[in-house]
Amino acid sequence: MEPALYLLPVTLGDTPLERVLPSYNKEIIAGIRHFIVEDVRSARRFLKKVDRETDIDALTFYPLNKHTSPEEISGYLKPLEEGFSMGVISEAGCPAVADPGADVVGIAQRKNLRVVPLVGPSSIILSVMASGFNGQSFAFNGYLPIEAGERGKRLKQLEQRAYAEQQTQLFIETPYRNNKMVEDILHNCRPQTRLCIAANITCEGEYIRTRTVREWQTGGVPDLSKVPCIFLLYK
Repeated sequence: MEPALYLLPVTLGDTPLERVLPSYNKEIIAGIRHFIVEDVRSARRFLKKVDRETDIDALTFYPLNKHTSPEEISGYLKPLEEGFSMGVISEAGCPAVADPGADVVGIAQRKNLRVVPLVGPSSIILSVMASGFNGQSFAFNGYLPIEAGERGKRLKQLEQRAYAEQQTQLFIETPYRNNKMVEDILHNCRPQTRLCIAANITCEGEYIRTRTVREWQTGGVPDLSKVPCIFLLYK
């Protein structure tokens, strides 16, 4: 296996590995002993799920989150510079997409180190696929403001972009605030604007529906509290 920084997707929930990850990923993971991870505990659980015989204590983990300094991140790549493959593991889905893993990938690229993305589930791509919205032009906007006035203003800005640029607008919210997010969307967006709610993607209870704002208002919205969810707006 050629030394590289391998970007290792994980499941979006408790989905069986074989349903969303190719067997090739397991082969790659077996050859890695150094992992840069968003959360050490969940990364260890994932690796045990990949191979129950894995000696977790023989592996080295480097935590990567919003508190990790650029100097620390750069130092994490020393094993790779010495010829040892390394893996990047996110909390869910694909590393470096809406994820702090992007920082270490950027440093690896600047150092001319080999970066290899592996195949796995991305809630962003899967939700665009299933929404019926524009898949040639879309933007992921992360989290919107929490304060109601600022959030309403931001929603109207994204809605305007959807109409003016014919661009699908995606965003997320902390699961326990999902229901409030839907309320704010239905309050601030035009009746004819289409909203796709994609929850529990690839997991049991998967729910992906596209309706106009007016249809959501009259037909009702399921309880989305504590459920991983992504929202999409389009004209």
